[in-house]
Amino acid sequence: MAKKKVEQDVRDNPRYHDTRRLLRKYRDVTWSLELSVQRLKNEFHMEYGTDIEEFLDTVYIAGADLGGTELEHHAQCIERSHKMLTLLESAVGLLRARHKKGEVYYWVLYYTYMTSQKLKNADEIIEALRPHTQNLSYSTYYRLSKEAVRELSSIFWGFASQDTLKLLDHLLPC
Repeated sequence: MAKKKVEQDVRDNPRYHDTRRLLRKYRDVTWSLELSVQRLKNEFHMEYGTDIEEFLDTVYIAGADLGGTELEHHAQCIERSHKMLTLLESAVGLLRARHKKGEVYYWVLYYTYMTSQKLKNADEIIEALRPHTQNLSYSTYYRLSKEAVRELSSIFWGFASQDTLKLLDHLLPC
């Protein structure tokens, strides 16, 4: 009985499937990942006098194990962040390619969350969207933004998305 209560609490907690929050962090994570990779490469080159790629090739050929080292831990953290970004970018790409409003949703998401430099406000975003959409009002932009995030959530989180869970609970009560 307690297990069911814990599962229900996790499913209701918006932090577990907050696509908008994830998108808001996209620029920071991308920047941080780039810095981490560059820092790791620089530190490695200064300490070992070689590029990390060459070193790893040599290590693998020699059959050495880097398990449990600080280098392995750092590489795993970078890899985990990279995988998360890749998953998000794949979901956005799928939305763009397959959804009936995918192209518009893509550009709304791109200019709102994914450009390397954050646009200052809705005016700048709407102006950037002009080549991709017809005249866009504020209310239409905000509506499209909400829809795009909701659709991306359903792709990214799949059947674990909040809307899907509520629908399943309604159709198939426990």
